[in-house]
Order: sequence, then C-alpha cells, then structure tokens
Amino acid sequence: MSGHSHWATIRRKKGAADAKRGQAFTRLAREIVMAAREGGGDPESNFRLALAIDKARAGNMPKDNIERAIHRGTGEDKEGGTLDEVTYEGYGPHGVALMIECVTDNRNRAVAEIRHLLSRSGGTMAEAGAVSWQFKRASYFSFPSSALNYDKAFELAVDAGAEDVNEDGGNIEIIGPVEAFKKVSDALKAAGVAADEAGLRMIAKQDVELEKDATLSVLRSIESLEELDDVQNVFHNLKISEEALAALEAG
Repeated sequence: MSGHSHWATIRRKKGAADAKRGQAFTRLAREIVMAAREGGGDPESNFRLALAIDKARAGNMPKDNIERAIHRGTGEDKEGGTLDEVTYEGYGPHGVALMIECVTDNRNRAVAEIRHLLSRSGGTMAEAGAVSWQFKRASYFSFPSSALNYDKAFELAVDAGAEDVNEDGGNIEIIGPVEAFKKVSDALKAAGVAADEAGLRMIAKQDVELEKDATLSVLRSIESLEELDDVQNVFHNLKISEEALAALEAG
C-alpha cells in the first residue's frame, strides 16, 4: 500500500479520480444496489449498505438517487438490467499484479474492455487464482495526519483490532482484518475523524517497486481501467515511490 494514500490525495486535488460526476454517481449507485441485494435494504442491519450509503453521501449523491438504488437492489424498483459482481485478475505493465472489481450488466463487454486496455499497455488478463493469492481482503482507512496525530491514531487503531498503522505523505493509513472494520470506524467517528477513504480493500501481501517512468506507466494504465464504466475498484501491488509521487504532483 506504500504511497497509495498520497497518490489518492494528489488525484483528488487534480480531480482525476471520477472526473465525471455522472460516472461517480453511477459507481456509487451500483455499490448500493449490490449491497442491498446481498443483505437487504436496512442499513441498520446491513453493514455493507451502511458503508455504501456513507460513501454516496460523502460524494454528494442526492438522497433520491440513494433511495432508488436501494429499491433497485431489493427488487422494489425493476428499472435497469441485472447487475453482476465479478472480479478479474491480471497483470499491468511491468508485471504489476492487478485485481479488478466490476459491477456490470454485461460481462462480455466488461472483460473485452479490460482485456483491450491491458493489452494496449503491455499487460494481460490472468486465470482465476493466478493473482488473487498475492492479496488479502482487509479493512482500510485513510485520513489527514492533521485530523489525529500518529500516536493517538495508533493507540485508537490497535485498541479497535487493527493490525497496521502507517503515516504516508501527510496521511495516516489504518489496516486491519475485515471483522475489525466497524469497530475502527466507530472509534474514528468517536474521535471526530472523518476518513477520506474507508472501505474493504484487497491489500497486496508484498509490494513491488519500479523505476519512476515504469511506475508512472503503470499508474496511467490503472487510471484508464478505473475510467471504464463497469470497473468499481482496481487494486495493485505497486509501491509508489516518493520520486514518482513528486512527478505526479508536478505534472
């Protein structure tokens, strides 16, 4: 995860991530739909839905859009085609491992677009299981160091069951087991900390480090994948060096 939160901060400042508001709302709505389909429409008893709604609100998604997405997930609203969740595995440029999470109404289109982008950038699709063993699913939080200093964040996180706390580029990252997510989230809220990122992520067990130009090439490829309508998240095992981050910030 090294460099991830700093990269995310740079992208937020430049408006590169989810630059199109409509695309951002579509992605948020699809997460709500899948959460409601899986666990029902009550966020009090459906933790995934509560998290998806929080993210949607943080993204300024209108209340009506949120409610429509919930109703679509529970089957009360039949509008739109059937959505499926699917995760594709692959390698980006320079052999960087990728886990690509999609929510799509057309699997053939999704895989064709992903395959095309990977091939164009020098990457390739992989068979199921070929890449996933390099990752683990975990709780992830990131927030500015100014919101809570490292020592207090470390104490709070460990008490809540987290496994790792890092300070990175003016941000603090907390990583822990999936089952610790709610406890860490509640502890941060009690401390008055609003996380810039909070969710369940695929965390690489071991990062790979490349030279600056190669790193930038991989990040461009990841950003192209994230711009696809069907793609929800792209996780990778690339360590983003300070040199690469400086080049991104200056570019």
